[in-house]
Amino acid sequence: MASFPFRIDATDGKARTGVIETSRGAIRTPAFMPVGTAATVKALTVDQVAEAGADILLGNTYHLMLRPTAERVKRLGGLHQFMHWPRPILTDSGGFQVMSLSKIAKVTEEAVTFQSHIDGSRHVLSPERSMEIQADLLGSDIVMQLDELVALPASPERAADAMRRSARWGARCRAAFGDRENQALFGIQQGGLDEALRRESADRLMEIGFDGYAIGGLAVGEGHQAMVEVLDFAPAMLPAGRPRYLMGVGKPIDIVEAVLRGVDMFDCVLPTRSGRHGQAWTWDGPINLKNARFAEDDSPLDPQSIIPASRDYSKAYLHHLVKSEEILGQVLLSWHNVAFFETLMAALRTAIAEGRSEAFRRSFAARQVRPEPGTSA
Repeated sequence: MASFPFRIDATDGKARTGVIETSRGAIRTPAFMPVGTAATVKALTVDQVAEAGADILLGNTYHLMLRPTAERVKRLGGLHQFMHWPRPILTDSGGFQVMSLSKIAKVTEEAVTFQSHIDGSRHVLSPERSMEIQADLLGSDIVMQLDELVALPASPERAADAMRRSARWGARCRAAFGDRENQALFGIQQGGLDEALRRESADRLMEIGFDGYAIGGLAVGEGHQAMVEVLDFAPAMLPAGRPRYLMGVGKPIDIVEAVLRGVDMFDCVLPTRSGRHGQAWTWDGPINLKNARFAEDDSPLDPQSIIPASRDYSKAYLHHLVKSEEILGQVLLSWHNVAFFETLMAALRTAIAEGRSEAFRRSFAARQVRPEPGTSA
């Protein structure tokens, strides 16, 4: 039995909406997890994140183990107390950042040895160490297995090797994690774009047995269409009665397409990263507040929003803040963007419950125009 009950309240085609019950509160699914890389969702207080509608945050094992160190977080009461967030936290395993950020990374069957991107210090991250950091030191509610990520495109042989090592590491994570009443462990499906490898990965993970299952190795260079093609088959390979989490995705249109294919959980740095660069996400696509056409636009980003950042400030004022490089502009746009993503998830939950998810997808896709010049999307 899973550590956290997952209740599916309604389905519409492959899409489903429900609740993950945790000891720190309910997670409504489909769910978007704002990324709190270094124990903070950049530019926002936890109260702002909660007001935006988030039920759960993501913390980053790699960054926290290097600074301030997981041991220090433990001494200060664990990650929830450290960052003053009482709701659920999911931590990633650290593997992605080890591969993408560290100065030197060497993968063996035993572990990953790497040099910190901060000061060049040497570290070893094994499946067992990842479990210790996430579960025991940080005190995460949902812990991710350590896996080996392969950027795409990759040869079938490379994708197969990484997938099988990830499965072996998953078994070691399961053994090290053990049985915990108030913490859950998720396995990660790998296999690149290959359907047979994805099937083998799913079968290996289900044989080990996890509380939830993630779809890894996407949003790493394959493009939207290739991602969607994988999502046509990958989620259905995973147990229907467990949460399915698409890691590192992503853009709103990617999220909508994934939800309609049976995915329940998402995370991405996009809302706050976009906000720090003057971009606001809207129902009609992203807009660039640096654009001169907003200099005298006295309309807000969203007059119906419950978030002051979206409702109470004009685009002209936001344009002024962005052009003046005022910190408040980054705060307000980051807050707006997180709220937009959470509002999108709420709208998807309602559409699924009312049996109109496909109509929602068509309408949303039709309104998502091409990004303006200067936007990062």
